[in-house]
Amino acid sequence: MERLEIGVGNVIGHYTINKSLGEGAFGQVFRAVDGRNGSTVALKVLKLWCVSPDEREKVTRRFDMEYDTGRIDSPYLVHTLDRGIYHDNPFIVMEYCDGGDLWGVMQRGGVDMVRVSTQVLRGLSALHREGKVHRDLKPENVLIRHDGTAVLTDFGISGDRNNRMTRRGIMGTPKEIMGTFIYMPPEQVRPPSGNATVLPTTDIFSFGVMIYQMLTGKLPFGPLENDDDMERYCENGRNGRWDRAALGRVHDGEMWMKVEEGCLEPNFKRRLQNVDEVLRLLPTISDIPPEPIQSRHFNAPHGEWQIRVMQGEEPGRTYSLHLRPGQKVLCVGRQSSSANNDVPIIETQSSYISRAHCTLEWDEQEKCWYLWDGQWNDQEKVWKPSLNGTFVGSRQATIEEPVPLSPGDIIALGDATLRIET
Repeated sequence: MERLEIGVGNVIGHYTINKSLGEGAFGQVFRAVDGRNGSTVALKVLKLWCVSPDEREKVTRRFDMEYDTGRIDSPYLVHTLDRGIYHDNPFIVMEYCDGGDLWGVMQRGGVDMVRVSTQVLRGLSALHREGKVHRDLKPENVLIRHDGTAVLTDFGISGDRNNRMTRRGIMGTPKEIMGTFIYMPPEQVRPPSGNATVLPTTDIFSFGVMIYQMLTGKLPFGPLENDDDMERYCENGRNGRWDRAALGRVHDGEMWMKVEEGCLEPNFKRRLQNVDEVLRLLPTISDIPPEPIQSRHFNAPHGEWQIRVMQGEEPGRTYSLHLRPGQKVLCVGRQSSSANNDVPIIETQSSYISRAHCTLEWDEQEKCWYLWDGQWNDQEKVWKPSLNGTFVGSRQATIEEPVPLSPGDIIALGDATLRIET
């Protein structure tokens, strides 16, 4: 594939480049003007000529995912506006936020931390409702609109473990691996067993690190200037050793202490479990309306329920939860010739989903599905758990304790997320 030299004056689709905003290993971002209406936009080009041929399909899929994520309806996410192809290289067009990123704004002073925190959390909530985890929350990925609203950006790795852990992301460079570890929770840095399922609590830990940094000007687990500091920093994170004294000296330190204690908890099962739990620790902002409460009860036969793939290799695919005569449960797992799943999830890039991952059981009296981790192995006459666990939101389903499901619930299996719908 031919290398492209893109610069000021180039016309890509309807857009004329007038400034370079940044360049990474696989992508370039520009400020551009839409020739149809004169509006200013941000345009990102995927440099496929820098990607090995065997990786281009996967990288392009991540790029498409970034576009799709930017279409989520939320005032706290950077919106994608358009997409196209330029000399065989995909590009996406996004709203341009002229206020810069949160780190730059913080350096200039005058940030309302409660307001910014509330807006960031609302953005995370919108992602989590759609079965997505940001995974790279940091000040540089929070942009400020002209009206001062903080919005989340850089969704290229939302829901993609491989890119989250790599040294070279779509916009990444080798040195950015340090920045990745600064905000990464212990269960993702060093999974306790297998490969840790990525949950909303991943973003909550990163939020805690970011807010601590904004409040104190320091990192919570110690200085991180070079590779020699890395192990010490990660060890402090695993053991919950962070500088509480520095936080105690900031304005409203007691309030923020409660937030940070809940967000920086190293055990994700004891960490604050969702965005609403964090928001309850912050003062209410009168001009930021609360999100509408959605009903989570539905009385219907099992056949009117379905599972939709939100994140995975087939986003948007749906499976009807219909029991055949005499059938009592539905089996969910990775599609494989050696497995007979009612809900076969395609996973060709990795194997985080077990072939026999989890089981759905219908309760006719309650008109409700229950989710169990693992499946019964008839050959060995034993119930076998999944390798990486099954979660509803951040709640883990087990062999001993199933989780009742409601419409809107997000099921996480490794890197795939499924939404219960009716």
